[in-house]
Amino acid sequence: MATGITDLSTFILGTIFIVLLPGPNSLYVMTLASRQGLLAGYLGACGIFVGDTVLMLLAATGAASALHASPAAFALLKYAGAGYLCWLGLGLIRAALSKTTAPPSQQRLGMQKPFQTALVISLLNPKAIMFFISFFIQFVDPNFSQPALSFLILGIIVQIISALYLSALILGGTRLSKRFSQTPWIAATGKATVGALFIGFAVKLAL
Repeated sequence: MATGITDLSTFILGTIFIVLLPGPNSLYVMTLASRQGLLAGYLGACGIFVGDTVLMLLAATGAASALHASPAAFALLKYAGAGYLCWLGLGLIRAALSKTTAPPSQQRLGMQKPFQTALVISLLNPKAIMFFISFFIQFVDPNFSQPALSFLILGIIVQIISALYLSALILGGTRLSKRFSQTPWIAATGKATVGALFIGFAVKLAL
């Protein structure tokens, strides 16, 4: 059956390599799993899935390309995403520094609403938008009579690869949580390190 996809094997390989690159989405989900367990990790993963689906729909309809064509709008999105990541990073560092004195309710900054937080991280990630603009749509034959079918197949492939990768991170994160619970100073150090990485991502996005 014709699908309108020009080079499926290249798309799959390229998607695997891109998904495996470390970024705020995967880092946040792994942190969730290590701090709050399996359920929280998958709630965060669902937020990523929904955010990526929205970005895929925008790319398919041309809205994302229009956003990229407007330098001011794209810059605003980029700085908003950087600011959000920086806020999350600072919250994690504060929580790590106050772990021995703060009550548990204050040690979960940035983790109270895993689905919503992950969704915002995904939607405000300009690199994800660029992926769907410059890579995702390149594998759809413009002359195919049913491009929606092509985008649907490519989208399902992206989500399957992402789900497998995030599941591996979540399972690994839950194992780390057992070690962290036995050694609080390692947990605090890990939390501060993740916070610093989020701030690093924010600076990189803003440049």
